[in-house]
Amino acid sequence: MSLPPATDHGTHLDYGLDTLFGRETKSVECHFHIMRLDDDEPPWFALRVQPPLPEDLEKAQIVVFRAEGRKISGIVRRIERLADDTLQLDVEPD
Repeated sequence: MSLPPATDHGTHLDYGLDTLFGRETKSVECHFHIMRLDDDEPPWFALRVQPPLPEDLEKAQIVVFRAEGRKISGIVRRIERLADDTLQLDVEPD
């Protein structure tokens, strides 16, 4: 999978949460930027989701979204809340 090195914009994000009753899939309309993380092989990417955002997004296990006309999905490996209240999800593509 190749992502552009520049920032992309999105508005619809699906994410999965593991619960006691199995995986729960949720959707949210939000603004996010996609950034390629070049240090990793294969290239991981970071989603920077801007507020307002759902409280449980910090527990996301997987994400699915569309960029450049393609469906992109991956496993969330790290989540960090940034100083501007943006949530960064580092994602390993699947």
